[in-house]
Amino acid sequence: MKLTKVLITGAGGFLGSYIARDLFLDGGFEIYSFSRSHHDILEQYNVKQILGNLTNKQDVLNALSGMDAVIHTASLVGMWGRYEDFFETNVTGTNNVIEACLFHKIKKCVYTSTPSVAFGSDDLMGVDESTPYPKKYYSSYAETKAIAEKNILNANSPEFSTVALRPHLIFGPGDQNLVPRVIKAARKKRLKIIGDGSNLVDVTYVENASYIHLKALKELSPTSKIAGRAYFIGQGPIKLWEFTNEILRRSGLGPITKHISFKKAYVIGYIIENVLGLFKLYRVDPPITRFVAMQLGLNHYYNHHNLEIDLGYKPQFSIEEGLDRLFTSMK
Repeated sequence: MKLTKVLITGAGGFLGSYIARDLFLDGGFEIYSFSRSHHDILEQYNVKQILGNLTNKQDVLNALSGMDAVIHTASLVGMWGRYEDFFETNVTGTNNVIEACLFHKIKKCVYTSTPSVAFGSDDLMGVDESTPYPKKYYSSYAETKAIAEKNILNANSPEFSTVALRPHLIFGPGDQNLVPRVIKAARKKRLKIIGDGSNLVDVTYVENASYIHLKALKELSPTSKIAGRAYFIGQGPIKLWEFTNEILRRSGLGPITKHISFKKAYVIGYIIENVLGLFKLYRVDPPITRFVAMQLGLNHYYNHHNLEIDLGYKPQFSIEEGLDRLFTSMK
């Protein structure tokens, strides 16, 4: 049986490494990774690692030679930083992937997007993918991911099939971002409930996110329903602050009980952004920005009926099971 050659950008990252594992366990794929450095975790999945920079067009062109498909998970993630840095990785890097796919006549590309591409300044409550992109973004990450997503979906054609997946707030074993940041902030007494604490969100256990990437890769073709479309992925709605306090409880920390109004948090974020921008302090990790205030104080959960209909999506693991696996791995 001829194996499908799949290259994963960012395979050494949190989600990317799970996708590599699932492709390996499936048995039908010859797996390649493209990233800036070697990752030991990928050796156990027989991943052939190609080193290079996503923003270097020739590096990407060389890496994608001979591939049948690409899963593009690599991106620059952050709540603060220089717009140009986000643009270079998220937009220029993605455009390099698209151009290389077209040059090598690669048949399909699964793109890891984010629900943040649909997030402006309003609550998103049970909306589906017909929700338009907002007119204004409050995060360079969200804005550049939206540009990249549009480019990926616009590239869809009978010769080159594309799909964009938008997993929300991914957590699980190996997470170096979401849960560790929450625990770190709580230990430093930097966490306060923004608003009344009743806001609802989607979260996604990492193995569910990986599973749907594999399923999308297999289903994607010029005639499939998913070609040229974007899909929200999540397991909500749940109360964000109840989820946060459950993480803290399992970490042996007390619950967050102090509140700050959404308006006050937003204004503080606005001031911090302006001060940091004025002095060009883009490498600072600010305690809050306007985008963070909105993420922590507003509702953002989605209707997943399109994903269920088009890809038969059902989470393989519940949120509770995901938390159990996460904290078992941390012992």
